[in-house]
Amino acid sequence: MQMRRTVKQLAKTSGVSVRTLHHYHAIGLLVPAEVGSNGYRYYGRAQLLRLQQILFFRELGFELARIATVLDAPGFELKAALLEHRSHFEERLGQLHRLIRTIDQTVATLDEDNAMNDHSLFDGFDAARQATYEAEVKRRYGAHGERGIEHARRSMSTWTADDRTAFIDELRSIEAGLAQAMADGEPNDSPQVHALLDRHRAWVGRSWPKPPDAAAYAGLADMYVSHPDFVARYEAIGAGFADWLASAMRDYASSRLG
Repeated sequence: MQMRRTVKQLAKTSGVSVRTLHHYHAIGLLVPAEVGSNGYRYYGRAQLLRLQQILFFRELGFELARIATVLDAPGFELKAALLEHRSHFEERLGQLHRLIRTIDQTVATLDEDNAMNDHSLFDGFDAARQATYEAEVKRRYGAHGERGIEHARRSMSTWTADDRTAFIDELRSIEAGLAQAMADGEPNDSPQVHALLDRHRAWVGRSWPKPPDAAAYAGLADMYVSHPDFVARYEAIGAGFADWLASAMRDYASSRLG
């Protein structure tokens, strides 16, 4: 007889929270094999394999709606999908190896008090990826977005190393607070969440010509769930965090900035 797992057992096995598994069930993305008369959800091997696919696609930056479309398509084939995932992750692994090598080389030059050439300092960082971010901003905001990018370049070019560290530390603190609010089941329109988003909007405004207005902040939320790199980044913080954050930002833009 095939082993069945309850939602708690599946959460422990997969690392996906019970809350997220309930959400996946609610939207039809991962439906249990059976729901008992006691209301317990039971998952079999087919559901485990589907959850694995969901996590792979989330890692690659897919939105939940797009994942459902792919998995439910008539021509979907599990083995082919796995091999394609492997190809994507091998490519990413190659870049990570380059970044690790760059770190090792930089540490070695610091220890030896030698200098690396400028190109080597940035080996492994994807300039093309940064260009796609900027192109997306220009597409969404036109000339206004282009002016914002130029302003950010000029502004950040004067920052010291301490300025940059403080800038990143503030973002990490904000995101950790928001992720904890989501994990605690805090409504995304609560005063606590809005206070954190006050900080987030101010953080964005440090590199923009001014803090974003309602339309710009909502547009930024849209980019967070439409660009694979942003989705992957936020999903690494917590499953479902990308969608939750975008929803919270849109609510904030509407209720506090609109």
